[in-house]
Amino acid sequence: MKILVTGTAGFIGFHLAKKLLERGDEVVGLDNINDYYDVNLKYARLNELGILQNEITSNKLIKSDKYPNHKFIKMDLSNTNDINALFEKEKFDAVCNLAAQAGVRYSLENPHAYIDSNIKGFLNILEACRNFNVKNLSYASSSSVYGLNKSQPFKTTDHTDHPISLYAATKKSNEMMAHTYSHLYGISTTGLRFFTVYGPWGRPDMAPIIFANAISQNKDIKVFNHGNMSRDFTYIDDIVDGIVNVIDNPAKPCINLEDIIPSDISSAPYRIYNIGNSSPTKLMDFISILEKEIGKEAKKEFLPMQDGDVESTFADINDLIKDFNYKPNINLSDGIGNFIKWYKGFYKITN
Repeated sequence: MKILVTGTAGFIGFHLAKKLLERGDEVVGLDNINDYYDVNLKYARLNELGILQNEITSNKLIKSDKYPNHKFIKMDLSNTNDINALFEKEKFDAVCNLAAQAGVRYSLENPHAYIDSNIKGFLNILEACRNFNVKNLSYASSSSVYGLNKSQPFKTTDHTDHPISLYAATKKSNEMMAHTYSHLYGISTTGLRFFTVYGPWGRPDMAPIIFANAISQNKDIKVFNHGNMSRDFTYIDDIVDGIVNVIDNPAKPCINLEDIIPSDISSAPYRIYNIGNSSPTKLMDFISILEKEIGKEAKKEFLPMQDGDVESTFADINDLIKDFNYKPNINLSDGIGNFIKWYKGFYKITN
């Protein structure tokens, strides 16, 4: 299968591309390599895929020197003409759109970046799928769409009409846009609501690296909501396994609908899944595991809740289990251990 994976310089996109390549798929990777966080980490991920930094030029496909079935292009999703030209040339069987402007708190500072990438960019992907006959689209949504919803665990049938960040609002918009194209043009679309992904090669704006850096450098870590938070931490390999299942099994129309249609299914070929560990961990327990793996106690600064944040996340993954026999395999202690081993090696940290 020939698959376009957008965001392959990013955390999840890199791991997904590697998994698909190693099982024999043909993968075209795409990323604009923006400077939202350290581009050196992005180039290092691409290097692991055999894409060398000194060969990267905007809008030019380059071949991997490690995987003969891999090509990469530096391109911005918001450029309609460039995206159309790529689809016309490459003739993809499937698309997995993971490229997006990420970050809840950054959306408070730079909202226009989210519209350009997450709305206009996603529209370009949908239009390209429509115009170049790609009938299999999966894409990144987010657990942040649950917003002010207090019911736990979060179910894909829960209302998601009260987001508390622009980032969350763009992801909810993606789900609605995808449904429109599934209904009008028969494109199979599957949205994936990710829950707190962590692991090797993770993003430096996320808690694992932020905390690990502070602990290693004897600096205070900022513990928001005075530590009264929990997250459904999900190891990257478990996330990728879920995505691959979805790519291999495009959404189908649901023919046994009740009078009231649940929001995660449709008479169109449309589906929404949570991908999480379904086992929330208290923030203070997470910090304790980090301290143990790093071998140093954290200095903690307890602070109020941040704007745009939520107290708890907890994924109901019963649909993934039912449809794909999905099961997260990596517990938090092992996952953090793997992450810290990579972290110390990549950043050359010594105790």
